[in-house]
Amino acid sequence: EVQLVESGGGLVQPGGSLRLSCAASGFAFEMFDMSWVRQAPGKGPEWVSAVNTGGSAMYYADSVKGRFTISRDNAKNTLYLQMNSLKPEDTAKYYCALSGTRVVITRPDYWGQGTQVTVSS
Repeated sequence: EVQLVESGGGLVQPGGSLRLSCAASGFAFEMFDMSWVRQAPGKGPEWVSAVNTGGSAMYYADSVKGRFTISRDNAKNTLYLQMNSLKPEDTAKYYCALSGTRVVITRPDYWGQGTQVTVSS
């Protein structure tokens, strides 16, 4: 059974940082490109970032470029998202997704259960 379990969310002040983790199991993690997707209340899902199988190529939405860093540890079957300089508009539920393509935002069956990030003073 494929499982994606996110953690690391929470409440943070504007300008702060958080590191999200996604523990993957039930499939050959090292063979799949992976993504992070987020969804704010009342809004559609937004693709945030993707990384290739080896972790050497990373891609970002313009809204997070320069502030977020995606990475992976294939030995630990874990995907990460380091989020710096957080803004209130980053408030959303963040999901780990089993795909490296932006079309994954249309496939919630490919996402984990999510972790909430709230940026507020």
